[in-house]
Amino acid sequence: MAQVFVYGTLKRGQPNNFYMTDNKNGHAQLLATAVTTQMFPLVIAGRNNIPFLLNIPGRGHVVHGELYTVDEALLKFLDYFEDIPDMYQRNLVTLTVKEWLGPPADEEEKLAPGSLTQAFVYSTTTYQPDWPSLTHYDNYDSYGGGRRSRWRYG
Repeated sequence: MAQVFVYGTLKRGQPNNFYMTDNKNGHAQLLATAVTTQMFPLVIAGRNNIPFLLNIPGRGHVVHGELYTVDEALLKFLDYFEDIPDMYQRNLVTLTVKEWLGPPADEEEKLAPGSLTQAFVYSTTTYQPDWPSLTHYDNYDSYGGGRRSRWRYG
């Protein structure tokens, strides 16, 4: 099992979340909402307005998303879905837990708000030269085209 942080169309309520809940691709369990500890530029780019987390630590904002645990089959599917290594690359990122949403049976593994953990994230170093100058967001919502939330961590 691996932990994966999703910040875009794979989050709950977003158009590709069904990939996280459809067991034919593997198994995922939502654990928590979380935020990156480092700032990153989260931009909406390309002709399809796709959210991209640019792998430029220290620029942008802390990014809000969801922490999942996934099995090997789903991790392999996500690598395919995220077009590794051409569009995205899978990297480790440190997260701060906001709210635990996982099963109550996992009390020994439950992460308290404010806890730090690491997870894989799909970010990119293969972006267009102008993307770092696009608007940076801290939260993505496909139905709003992306937005900066009012909530700030810390």
